[in-house]
Amino acid sequence: MNKLLKKELLLSMHPTALLFLALSAMLLIPNYPYYFVFFYTALAVFFTCLNGRENHDVFYTLTLPIAKRDIVRARMAFVMLLETAQCVLAVPFAAIRQMMPIPGNQVGMDANIALFGVALVLLGVFNLVFFTAYYQDVTKVGTAFLLGTLVMVFLILLAEASVHVVPFIRNRLDTPEPYFLSQKFILLAAGILLYLLLNFIACRIAINSFEKQDL
Repeated sequence: MNKLLKKELLLSMHPTALLFLALSAMLLIPNYPYYFVFFYTALAVFFTCLNGRENHDVFYTLTLPIAKRDIVRARMAFVMLLETAQCVLAVPFAAIRQMMPIPGNQVGMDANIALFGVALVLLGVFNLVFFTAYYQDVTKVGTAFLLGTLVMVFLILLAEASVHVVPFIRNRLDTPEPYFLSQKFILLAAGILLYLLLNFIACRIAINSFEKQDL
């Protein structure tokens, strides 16, 4: 498994993934829908899978003496590592944004702890939709990405709209630190648990689908 993960990082990862990680700095932009910052990592996942299709990465890996399920697990582990890296890199930019002498985000959720909790759920949902579709037919990367994007963008718009219409979110979660830290940390913990659960479900479904394919 470690060797497969190393192969994902050194051979399969698309170069844009590193560029998109740097886009965590977009949390410094005033009045920007910050959830879309995390969408770029989903885009990096798409480019990686698309690049793999063009380079016959899946078919090459199938020729190695490894199980199909390990191929799926390695890809999922790589994606989760990439998404975790973006969240970690985004933390200092969120902290700097909190210290900037300008009003909070007027578009949607501010760059605070609650933002990361919701962002993890969004990434988990994308992974669930994308990988369950992708591993039904690894040649139809675009279809899987379209489905994942539609669901993720819908949830982003819903989350940003809730900041303006749901009093609890507007008054307690969409606030600068250190206000209402207990509620924000509860949301963050729930987001982490949901992220892990959604990826576990995605991995199980993807393995079942991939093992049924005659490749």
